[in-house]
Amino acid sequence: MHWNYLIDGPWTVFAAYWAIGALKTRRTAKRESFAARYGVMAIEVVGFYLLLSGDAAIGVLGRRVVARTFDLRVLGVILLWAGIALALWARWHLGQYWSGRITIKEGHKLIRTGPYARLRHPIYSGLVLAATGTAIEVDQWRGVAAVCVIVLGFWIKGKREEALLTKEFGAEFDEHRRSTGFLLPKLRSN
Repeated sequence: MHWNYLIDGPWTVFAAYWAIGALKTRRTAKRESFAARYGVMAIEVVGFYLLLSGDAAIGVLGRRVVARTFDLRVLGVILLWAGIALALWARWHLGQYWSGRITIKEGHKLIRTGPYARLRHPIYSGLVLAATGTAIEVDQWRGVAAVCVIVLGFWIKGKREEALLTKEFGAEFDEHRRSTGFLLPKLRSN
């Protein structure tokens, strides 16, 4: 079995969809500062470098976490594909309001359809799930470190995003926050 295709394939699809989708967004009305954007981006880059680069397998980071089995590899691939699918589904629902930065677009509306009905940050959730699947498949301590760093980056970014959305949408966003989960879905409504 060609595991590299099963791992590299969904990440390639994700990158291509993101690049094409970035061409079809609305103009930005408000955005986070340069320093805020690139501080969080640096955290995410470190996390994804640890996850996706074999060069990061230095010392303890290159050691196996558990005995590598076919079943664990399959589980990793399934989680990876499910995570990418969730991120793409969420990106599709955001449509013209998406941005790689924390922004408010012209005529911005609060999206509450699709995965946004249960999650406030389903793109981040999907990427964390995909990273977890990749880490399981890689089966090195660098994968564990990577997932921790990636979660930290998305947690910081999500909190900043929520501060901007609260300013923009007020009570509407507060109600959305009560009925959804941050990175894990809220299964019961209030």
